[in-house]
Amino acid sequence: MTTEKHERTILVGDDEPECRQFLEMALRYQGYGVELAEDGQEVLNCLQANRAVSAVVLDFFMPGKNGLDTLREIRSRDWDLPVIMVSGAPAPVNIVEAMKSGATGFLGKPLDHGDLRTALENAVQGRPEQEAAGERWSPGMREVYAMAAQIGRSEVPVLIQGETGSGKEVLARYLHSLSPRANRPFVKLNCAALPAELVESELFGYERGAFTGAFQRKPGMFEMANGGTLLLDEIGDMDFKLQAKLLQVLQDHEFQRLGGKETVRVDVRVIAATHNDLEKSIGTGAFRQDLYYRLNVVSLYVPPLRDRKEDIVPLTRILMRKYAPSEISPPEITPVLLQSMLQHDWPGNVRELENIVRKLLVLRSPDLVAQDLRARAARKALTAAPALDLPAKTEGGESAPILEQVTQAKEQAETGAILAALNSTRWNRKKAANMLKIDYKALLYKMKKLGIEHKFDALPAERDEAAPVKVITAGSSQLG
Repeated sequence: MTTEKHERTILVGDDEPECRQFLEMALRYQGYGVELAEDGQEVLNCLQANRAVSAVVLDFFMPGKNGLDTLREIRSRDWDLPVIMVSGAPAPVNIVEAMKSGATGFLGKPLDHGDLRTALENAVQGRPEQEAAGERWSPGMREVYAMAAQIGRSEVPVLIQGETGSGKEVLARYLHSLSPRANRPFVKLNCAALPAELVESELFGYERGAFTGAFQRKPGMFEMANGGTLLLDEIGDMDFKLQAKLLQVLQDHEFQRLGGKETVRVDVRVIAATHNDLEKSIGTGAFRQDLYYRLNVVSLYVPPLRDRKEDIVPLTRILMRKYAPSEISPPEITPVLLQSMLQHDWPGNVRELENIVRKLLVLRSPDLVAQDLRARAARKALTAAPALDLPAKTEGGESAPILEQVTQAKEQAETGAILAALNSTRWNRKKAANMLKIDYKALLYKMKKLGIEHKFDALPAERDEAAPVKVITAGSSQLG
C-alpha cells in the first residue's frame, strides 16, 4: 500500500495491479495525492487510519469484501465522503444498486482520463447540478439519477415525465452536464408559456419581413443550441400542427426559418419534459404517436415530493445554501417546523418547498412558517371535506323557513371546518381547537352537537396525545 500526505488525496481500491497502476499515474498527473488498496477491507482500514482522504475510487468486483459491501460500510460511517464506483461490467442493475447504496458516481472500464477527471472534480470540488451528492436521497430519486448517470454521456433523446415543479429541468441540466456537450449551450423553451405561432418562431427563427414586426433576421433556439442540448419543456402542450415540423427536424436535423428558403442544419440533442400523460394524449388525438416514439428513446420519471419525503431535509439544506446570505447564519429547522413539513403533501412539489425556504429566510421564524403549512393543509382539507346532505325541506315536504335554512347552512359550514381541522391534526382535538381558535371544551360541545363524535366514535381517545416525532438528522434515512 502506497501512502502519501497531500492536500487532496484519493484512495483507490482495486484488486487489479494494472488498474491500480493506471489510476495512480492518472491521479498524480491530475495533481492528487494517492493511496492504494488491494481489497475492500484494506480500503476500510486505510480510511480508519487516514482521515485526510478526499474521495474514494472503488472497484465494484473484488475478492473478499467486494466494492458494494465496502461502499455500504463506508456509508454507515461517513455519508459525505465522495465514492466513485468503477466496473468492467457496468450493467444497469449494478449502477442502480451502487447509486442506491450511496455512490457519488459510476464509471465503466476501461477508464477514460477525461471522465475520471470530471467525476473527481465534481465529487471533490462540487458543482451546482451535483451539490447534493453527499445527501441521503430517497430510493426513487437514487434510481432516477443512477439511470441518468448511465445515459448522460450518450446522444439519445430523453423524455422526462413528472408533475409540475418536481425537478424535471434540474434533471435535464444534470444530463447535459454529463454529456460530451457539457461545454456547449443548454437552451430551454417552455412550450406551454407561448402561443403556437410564437413557439414556432422561437424554435426555428425567422427572416426579416416574415411577419409584421419581423424587422431583422432572428436565429431560433435550434440554432442557438447547435452543438449542445435543447430542453423542450411541457412538450405535451405543443400545438399539434407544430409537432409535425418538430418531428421532421428530429429526423432530418435540418429546417428553414420562417419566411426563409435557406436550409439550416443543426446538431442538437433534444430532451423533452412534460407533466401530461402523453399516451393518453395520443389516444385523444392531442399528441402525435410518431413524435412520442422519436422523443421517448429513454424515459425518466421524477416522483412527486409527497412520495419521497425523505428528500425534504436534503433539499431544504440545498435551498438554504442557495438563498441564504453568506454573512447570516440560516434559521433553525425546529422539530415543530420539521413535523409540519413532513405532514404537508406538497402539491407544488420542490417549487413549493423552494418558496417555503425563501419565506423562512425572510421571516426567520420557524413557528410562523409551520403555522402557514398547517393553514394550507386545513384549507385543502376544508375544500376536500365531503358536503353533508342536510335536508332543505320539512317533514311534510314543504320548504323550510329561510332562518332554518340559514341555520342548516351554518351547521354544515361548522361541520366542514371542524372536520378539516381534525383531519389536518390527525384528530388531535386540542390542536384542532387551537387551529380553530376556540376553547377545547367548546370544540367538544360543538362536535357532540353536530354529531361528529358519533360518526367517528371508532377513533381512539389517544388522538388527543400527539405521537412523538423522530427528528431527522443528517445521517438519518427514516421519517418520524
